[in-house]
Amino acid sequence: MNAIAKAIDALNELLGRIIAPLIAIITLIVLYDIASRFFFGRPSDWAFDVTKMLFGAHFMLMAAYGLRHHAHVEVDVVKRLLSRKRQAVIEIVGYLVFFVPFIWMLLTYGWRFFERSLSRGETTYGMVSIPVYPIKGVIVVAAVLILLQAIAIVLRAIMQLREEKPV
Repeated sequence: MNAIAKAIDALNELLGRIIAPLIAIITLIVLYDIASRFFFGRPSDWAFDVTKMLFGAHFMLMAAYGLRHHAHVEVDVVKRLLSRKRQAVIEIVGYLVFFVPFIWMLLTYGWRFFERSLSRGETTYGMVSIPVYPIKGVIVVAAVLILLQAIAIVLRAIMQLREEKPV
């Protein structure tokens, strides 16, 4: 179990480190668009759509990395006062009760959202028609990565239950 959890961590760590610098590219595109407005009196035809899509992809793809590093909001005020075994039980129950329905909806509706966009050849409505389906596909990819990271967390909680002596 530990090997699986470590492999998932390594995958999300690698992808997070690859995707994180995308924010610099987004910033450069925004700066280009600002300069275009300032020096030429009009924005570019494509920058707004591209930055919106890239930021959405960045946000979604970094979610699993954030979960791996506990960057998401957790209600651990009470949890910290409990034994490690009870913390593991709360972690497992919390993921089963809250996470499983959420990720199921994200995967199900995200896939439908992507599939519909792909089948229609959906593009942006701006001057430059940029395909939208790749960005909508990111929802599904991000959901899978988040699910994998949650599996790693639950596996660690199960290992914690097995290691600790009964209270």
